[in-house]
Amino acid sequence: MTISKRFFPLRLMAVLLIGLALCLAAAAPAHADPISVQRASLQADGSGWNLDARFDFELNSSLEDAVNKGIPLYFTTEFELTRARWYWFDALPVSISQTLRLSFQPLTREYRVSSGGLQLGFASLADALAVIKHVSAWHVIDRAQVQPGETYTASVRMLLDTALMPKPFQVDAVNNRDWALASDWKRFTFTVTEHAK
Repeated sequence: MTISKRFFPLRLMAVLLIGLALCLAAAAPAHADPISVQRASLQADGSGWNLDARFDFELNSSLEDAVNKGIPLYFTTEFELTRARWYWFDALPVSISQTLRLSFQPLTREYRVSSGGLQLGFASLADALAVIKHVSAWHVIDRAQVQPGETYTASVRMLLDTALMPKPFQVDAVNNRDWALASDWKRFTFTVTEHAK
């Protein structure tokens, strides 16, 4: 009896520690959900091919709060085109990216999506994100970069590019899973039957 009484506080302590760990895990902030690539395809244009891709994601509360406080978010879409070679590393004729900047203007209560000199305004965050989620008519391949009859692997992904944020936020983003928002590479084959006309 003396032994069981002696070890009873240790058992109670173990149960309490397990309960505390479970509570902390439940209270921990949820990390960012990944971006999913719903579809991606290449469409011929007059001088090559355009990428059309749709992504799906939601901003968690931390990212939404950051935007509403005036911190811009940068969404980078990356595209690569590779061709397998048995005698050497894969050829990489195309490697290109584009970045869209999402910001909020408190004075006008307007969300803005900008790229280079182009800027669009939206009344809601959902409307602004709808534009970011749909990459349309992005010229990614020139005719001179590919050969007719060859088969290539096209790859596309999107990520929240924390490297473009102001320096103080970059440090926080590295250590905070709430800022880890990215998709896996979506890969599909692309065979050049003829040059785009």
